[in-house]
Amino acid sequence: MRLAVYQGGAVGGGVAEQLDHLAEVARHAAVRGARLLVLPEMYLTGYHIGADAVAALAEPVAGPSAERAAAIAQATGVALLYGYPERGDDGRIYNAALLIDREGRQLANHRKMHLFGEIDRSAFSPGDGQPTLAEIDGIKVGLLICYDVEFPEAVRLLALEGADLILVPTALMAPYDFIARSLVPTRAYENQVFVTYANRVGAERELTYLGQSCIIGPDGAELARAGRDEALIVADLNPSSLSASRAINTYFQDRRPDLYGALVAERPVPRDVAGGTL
Repeated sequence: MRLAVYQGGAVGGGVAEQLDHLAEVARHAAVRGARLLVLPEMYLTGYHIGADAVAALAEPVAGPSAERAAAIAQATGVALLYGYPERGDDGRIYNAALLIDREGRQLANHRKMHLFGEIDRSAFSPGDGQPTLAEIDGIKVGLLICYDVEFPEAVRLLALEGADLILVPTALMAPYDFIARSLVPTRAYENQVFVTYANRVGAERELTYLGQSCIIGPDGAELARAGRDEALIVADLNPSSLSASRAINTYFQDRRPDLYGALVAERPVPRDVAGGTL
């Protein structure tokens, strides 16, 4: 599969204009031979726009923006994953990412599980944490959003469910360069999967986004890496590299689940982490 990542920010003018921009980016991705295009967290509306704006712009998973995105996927022959604010059937609002195949069918919708600071907590409810998986071109794909990938348990769960590729729309801001440069490649290597990380650029309010979107192989190698400006990067994902890497790095055969029970036990947060002192 040839995969494309768009790194950018809001084009201005609202959701309709952002969807026009999505169509343009998808056309460019198609020209470059991409079969799947991954866009940033909250691509349709902007990320740090305030809880009131998020509520006003939230749509159901099968809303008008999804219908337009499905038409774009059909017209370009490129599957899409993009971030947006979802209004659930329960009336709650979620930070979500929708995966649409090349025929315009909805394959999966992921709700961000781990909410980052007041920006997320003031605007969104957390997802339920169920693994979000789909299949494209014979590749099993898992979905996460931004902060989710920073929790090793979330990525490992998708890998244990058989994911070969994990897609992560994100809105990574300064000063967290380490996440894009070091943590994301580590997640790919320790779980023997491809990881795709699609970030924003520019600024919203006090946030400055870092770019550095990347496509990482299961051996931790960079297949493509953007800088700090708007970019469309592409890379070919070769399934044979998965089997080759997994033959050398046998983490899953060598795991000892019998030793890890404490990871899922209810335990208090250490006092120094919770803001106190040991």
